[in-house]
Amino acid sequence: MHIGKELEISRRAFLQRSSQLAAMGAASSYALGLAGIGEAAAFSSDGGYKALVCVFLYGGNDHGNTLIPFDPDNYARYAAIRGGIDEEGGGIALPRSSLAGTVLIPAGGQTLTDSITYALAPSMPRMKARFDEGRLAPLLNVGPLIAPMTRAQYDNNSVPRPPKLFSHNDQQSTWQSSQPEGSQTGWGGRIGDLAQTANTNAMFTAINATGNAVFLSGQQAVPYQVSASGAVLMRPLRNGRLFGSGAAAEALETIVKSGAGNILAADHATINNRSITFGSFVNDALANVAIATDFGTGNSLAAQLRTVAGMIAARRSLGVNRQVFMVSMGGYDNHDGLIGRHEGLLAQLDFALDAFYRATVELGVADRVTTFTASDFGRTLSSNGDGSDHGWGGHHFVLGGSVNGGRFYGRAPHVSVDTPDQVGRGRLLPTTSVDEYSSTLALWMGVAQSELPSVAPNIGRFAASDLGFMRAPETSQALRQGAA
Repeated sequence: MHIGKELEISRRAFLQRSSQLAAMGAASSYALGLAGIGEAAAFSSDGGYKALVCVFLYGGNDHGNTLIPFDPDNYARYAAIRGGIDEEGGGIALPRSSLAGTVLIPAGGQTLTDSITYALAPSMPRMKARFDEGRLAPLLNVGPLIAPMTRAQYDNNSVPRPPKLFSHNDQQSTWQSSQPEGSQTGWGGRIGDLAQTANTNAMFTAINATGNAVFLSGQQAVPYQVSASGAVLMRPLRNGRLFGSGAAAEALETIVKSGAGNILAADHATINNRSITFGSFVNDALANVAIATDFGTGNSLAAQLRTVAGMIAARRSLGVNRQVFMVSMGGYDNHDGLIGRHEGLLAQLDFALDAFYRATVELGVADRVTTFTASDFGRTLSSNGDGSDHGWGGHHFVLGGSVNGGRFYGRAPHVSVDTPDQVGRGRLLPTTSVDEYSSTLALWMGVAQSELPSVAPNIGRFAASDLGFMRAPETSQALRQGAA
């Protein structure tokens, strides 16, 4: 055990938690004191591996055409709002007949708001199969909240709102960090801060396969960036020649490693130095793993997830027991051309998520890896003519062998543009917060209950820190063996 590092992270987490709770006036929700320092070191690694994989859908996914009302009454409301005619669809409403193969029937006779029955988009048959197997859980109407809020409180501004609602950059950051653009840490990175004590090589705790994003940045955790082909290496530094000159390559290496001048330059140099120093090590580790699962071609998300699967397969060589990954795909800002384009995006998502899940089965870690979606925001239920506009709450998915799947979580919204669970044009007022979402995943990863405010700073204001969509890996394994 790295006792010195543990105590430093414990001290930092304790102080951070204290300041967060004091600022939000919620100290009574969590006992603070010297015992908190000891509990901060109690990150549970349970002797096994676990990973979270965030799949961020940039642009704001249209949840209305991802989980679609299927029962006759709610479908009629959906079609009318989206410009359709009866069950034929039209406007931006999908035909009801196209949904028959992807209807989701929850286990245990679960009844949702207005007895609604949902179908997945017709281009997502693989996720339909995973739902039926109990591996996929939809989380309904989730979004950033500072505190629980009603429509009346929204209208009279009596409860603080997340700042800069409906703005792409700010809401991407708010989803990833609980703060608008400019935030320095994300909740994936804050989980990474606590998880580093479970790893021999802490630098491989947070792995970014998609480019810069605040989600994986922590106080201690610094994301290690990889690409679809492995570690990111500058060609001149890889082959030792720049414009045919070894001296030029050495000069370039000196420049990119230089952190003189200011804190931003120092951080940039740190990331460059890590990439240069450990890139060959990472690529050698990836070269020694074999994955038979077919990830296809021409699907950038699947390619990113193929690299993530390789990193997981190489976990022993990399010296990690806990990891947080981020991948992404863009194209979801469909103010126009929603029909056709959106189904194509969801088809790519469906294939990539399923391929990755199958790879975790192949690697024997399906109950140790949990994949979840996130996005800037949901979108308006009402049509703008050919698409939908920026919204707030939306529906998301959690996939993995430890997921209590085959049923819905959260509260289903009314299919409406004028009920109290929306704030105009069918923009959903979230009934589940991102803090509750992240806390549930953090607890599964091994974060102590008392440490949750350091991951999800608003969690003390909400009733649930565990939404129930995760179960322990040991339970998952027992269920799987019983089914066999």
